[in-house]
Amino acid sequence: MNPVESVARQAPVQSTPAALFRIAVLGNPNTGKSTLFNALTGSRQKIGNYPGVTVERKVGRLRAEGPTSPIELIDLPGTYSMAARSLDEQLATEVLLGRVAGEDPVQGLLVVVDASNLERNLYLTTQLLEFGLPVVVALTMIDIAEHRGIEIDGRRLADALNAPVVAVHPVSGKGIDELRARMADLGDMPARVRPPIPYPEPLRRGVEAMQHRLEPHGLRPGFAEAIRLLVDQGGAIERSLSERSGTEAVALVRTIREENADPAQPYILQESVTRYAWIREIVSQTVRRQAVSRGSQGQERLDRVLTHKFWGLLALVIVMGAVFQSIFSAATPAMDLIDRGTGALGTLASGALGDGALGSLVVDGVIGGVGSVVIFLPQILILFFLIALLEESGYLARAAFLMDRIFARVGLSGRSFIPLLSSFACAVPGVMASRVIEDRKTRMATILLAPLMSCSARLPVYTVLIAAVVPSVMVLGLVDTQALAMLAMYLLGITLAWPLGWIFRRTLFRGKSSAFLIELPPYRVPQWNSVLRTVLERGWAFLVRAGTVIFAISIVVWALNYFPHPTEIHDRYDGLRNQTTDASALTELDAREAAEYQHQSFLGKAGKLIEPLVRPLGWDWRIGSAAIASFPAREVVISTLGVIFSVGDSENEDTLRRSIVNARREDGSRLFDLATALSLMVFFALCAQCAATLAVIRREANSWRWPAFVFGYMSVLAYLGALCTYQVTRLLTGVSG
Repeated sequence: MNPVESVARQAPVQSTPAALFRIAVLGNPNTGKSTLFNALTGSRQKIGNYPGVTVERKVGRLRAEGPTSPIELIDLPGTYSMAARSLDEQLATEVLLGRVAGEDPVQGLLVVVDASNLERNLYLTTQLLEFGLPVVVALTMIDIAEHRGIEIDGRRLADALNAPVVAVHPVSGKGIDELRARMADLGDMPARVRPPIPYPEPLRRGVEAMQHRLEPHGLRPGFAEAIRLLVDQGGAIERSLSERSGTEAVALVRTIREENADPAQPYILQESVTRYAWIREIVSQTVRRQAVSRGSQGQERLDRVLTHKFWGLLALVIVMGAVFQSIFSAATPAMDLIDRGTGALGTLASGALGDGALGSLVVDGVIGGVGSVVIFLPQILILFFLIALLEESGYLARAAFLMDRIFARVGLSGRSFIPLLSSFACAVPGVMASRVIEDRKTRMATILLAPLMSCSARLPVYTVLIAAVVPSVMVLGLVDTQALAMLAMYLLGITLAWPLGWIFRRTLFRGKSSAFLIELPPYRVPQWNSVLRTVLERGWAFLVRAGTVIFAISIVVWALNYFPHPTEIHDRYDGLRNQTTDASALTELDAREAAEYQHQSFLGKAGKLIEPLVRPLGWDWRIGSAAIASFPAREVVISTLGVIFSVGDSENEDTLRRSIVNARREDGSRLFDLATALSLMVFFALCAQCAATLAVIRREANSWRWPAFVFGYMSVLAYLGALCTYQVTRLLTGVSG
């Protein structure tokens, strides 16, 4: 049985068409708001940032029948209350009040409510109803509500809220057409009368005073803004008032608070107690509860394990180990296919273009450079897929709760876990995700730690080096040693974040951390269209980066590695080749000629210049050159090595992995032995080689001081980490010299 009976009020007589009707989409976190937004807008979306801040701006176009077509939807960040504290919540409040530069005011609201947690969700809903805008309520999670024995009378709920209520299931599409129709009617609805919540006398007097006594300052706030000014001392609206109207207006607000205060009951308590009492009355009239299903009891038992301080951590390690095992095992067929494709393309291009500069540019620069990065697309897609899967299932919220116990000891909180976890995909959204952290000091410490997490750009470096030097052996018949090595590289950043966070919070950002509160969403089957959308968006972003940034840098690296290409080298080796017919001797002469060209190239000379600095790390000039070239974007190291080792050469069918295995130093010893490979991986795990990340840190911190600090401390950390890794590994393996 459907737990919700949908109902919508009839719209009044339709008026003249509007050019563009703007509706803000709001709701608590984990209510399916973004999934519903995607279902309503499809591919008609634009994603950017609001002016002056790094809060994501997601706008979509919905075309509906009627005079209000077209409709623009603005997906605002999830929030539990209009008592805004974090940057996300502040932005949502400013949008509703029409105070965002360059943004037209919204004309209606779509409030997304979790039917399985109606009472808590109605707290925000009633606050939004007080803004006086036309509202449509969308009830989501109706299947979860049914499993919990919750049945909602939609007609009574609509009557109580004086707003249309529509039950929807975004994945199946149920209720979407009805919701579109109700949204199309919003433009013809009259101004909304606020809910008849019987607030205590001190609070009502204070709100009325706010509405009338601020007029000399050019302000006449509505009820919603006035109650927020009264209740939220030091909140977002008060800070906005200070910026717009100065300290006198803020002083008057504080005076009004003091004049109407009840010492026995603070304003925030008056609001929450009264609002929840009114909500409970509505819930008692509209919700019927039946026996709880066994599924709900099973979820509670599962939570007792996954949030346990020991078993939960063990489960987290197992889950992450399975993720990295999947990255290696599942991606191999697709990677082999791409490898064969780029090899065949290189052979074809070499045959068509010959051995001159143009042929070398296409084969070694473009195919060898870009192709050596694109080959790792399957692994990156699998990583994105598994992270999205864990997020959709509800597990990541448990992981954040679990990690709060660890992070709290170093002055961070569980809220830091989500930005840090996001940084495993890319540090740019990870840094931006830190805006959900209310406390500025905790937020800044999290931002400084986010680049330490091993992002997807590091994955190709780990993959090719681990495959080259770590033997594939099953441990206990369950997990491969290569997967364990990969897991160790990812754990390195997390492990170092713990002491560094402790240092940052006791030196740069002293102060107490705010308490961590999180709602654990119900476990649910992942919504595959949402998961696939996330994977495709991130995969496409990677391909665009490979086709632009990596392509451009590959061309530059090829040019530096090819020129000046003195003709006397070719003439000299041509003479030597004419003196022999032995195949092995000819092969050796070709290799010596290629090596001499590299030594004489601009890149070779630069590498030789820094070789004394990187030699203690076990590197030669070629690895040093690749490291330098990768500072704008760390994944470029793979394309640079591909160019240096001529992976795209039509006469060399070895992959980059094979080329690394066969690479030799000048004395004939293996270049990439275990110590050197580990040293290089540790360096890339700890170094801040990403211009985009540094740029977004500058925007978040509003200063170049912090990105400069991140670049400096991570560069020193990377060098020292690589140095210790190389020297200790040689000591443990008994290698001398």
